Amino acid sequence: MKADPRTAAPANAAPSGPAQPRDRRSIRRTNLGVVLRILRDAGPRSRAQLAGDTGLPKPTITSLVAELVSLGLVSEGPAQREGAVGRPGTLVHLDGRDICGIGVEISTSYVYVLALGLTGDIAYEQRSAIDVASAGSDAVLDHTARSVQACVAALEQDGKRPIGLTLAVPGVVDRSLGAVEYAPALGWRNVPVAEELLARLAPAPPRLTVENDAKAGAMAEYLRVQDMAGQDTGVGVHDMGVHDMVCITGERGIGAGIISDGRLLRGRSGFAGEVGHMPLGPRGSERRVCVCGRHGCWETMVGLDAILRLAADEGDEIHDATVELETRLAELHRRAEDGDPRTLEALDRVADDLGLGIAVLADVLNPGVVVLGGYFTHIGDLMLDRVRHVVRDRVMAPDAGGCEVLLSTLGFTAAARGGAHLALDAVYQDPSAV
Repeated sequence: MKADPRTAAPANAAPSGPAQPRDRRSIRRTNLGVVLRILRDAGPRSRAQLAGDTGLPKPTITSLVAELVSLGLVSEGPAQREGAVGRPGTLVHLDGRDICGIGVEISTSYVYVLALGLTGDIAYEQRSAIDVASAGSDAVLDHTARSVQACVAALEQDGKRPIGLTLAVPGVVDRSLGAVEYAPALGWRNVPVAEELLARLAPAPPRLTVENDAKAGAMAEYLRVQDMAGQDTGVGVHDMGVHDMVCITGERGIGAGIISDGRLLRGRSGFAGEVGHMPLGPRGSERRVCVCGRHGCWETMVGLDAILRLAADEGDEIHDATVELETRLAELHRRAEDGDPRTLEALDRVADDLGLGIAVLADVLNPGVVVLGGYFTHIGDLMLDRVRHVVRDRVMAPDAGGCEVLLSTLGFTAAARGGAHLALDAVYQDPSAV
């Protein structure tokens, strides 16, 4: 069941707001986008329902739907009425089958390319392993360009057209310049990734934006939670109408994408969410050095390096970077299920430290949901009860302020998926430009 459009978040969590109506053309552009968003968030609707959802007259809705059909963004078809008598009604469906948005994530150990259609269906995906910090930015961008070119070629062969690309990178990103100012996990500083990648994709590069990976992932997680609204998930999400949430990345670095009132929170300079560098480590000699150069950062306690270090000595197979991370995490999960004492102790320690940091965020931001992504998706079920207990115990507000801690269902795909959604946001801002 889709979200009720009458209770949906204002606009959406994309960084750009709706077009500002200044004349009839811009008003119509805005209304076209509103209809598309309702179909995305609430599913197929009749014209009468769209009129009720938007408050627009039925003749206006008829005109808007006709234009969207001509643009190939929606289609109309009969409603499914099993066992019903009489002529079935006609519903307007989101379509856009021939356009895609591309999301690309550069992580510490891989480059992941994902293309999504307007309805969220996967049109292409490919992940390739690369040691990003060791390779250097030039080699990584060469590799990324080849991956994007392979994606575009595959889409074109299938008769699909990419309308944009969002590159998601861990670290401090200057979106206006398309540059990575500081990505300690990658060893990058002041890298003009947009300029460099566009040059490699010439002569016909797609429209390209650069985004922080946690913020891109938050976009995907937010849309997924809205899709869960109304469903019996067993964790109460269907009762929340959640538009305030924090999405925690779980990789070598720890970051957060923050959704506030249905919108991505960036802060004054766009750097909101660098939660991995909160100084939560213990005092004294146990404070570990972070990749940022400081001591006791939260990611040194709960990041991927931390759980692997605590669970096994160097030389153990779970430290072997040539083995797929999912395989190593599956081995860690197996050891825990077999009752291995060191593995269980490592999980308990990370769970306690994870709950500590989440409680701080819950006290400050009061989210309805905290979503744990990345590696937490694969072994978080072994820690989730303990994390929730710590959060309830430490948050000042009763019942943790209504905050629920959930595991992501998107895992390592969230950043690229969110990037693809952000690329597709251009369609919702100006459908007529497609």
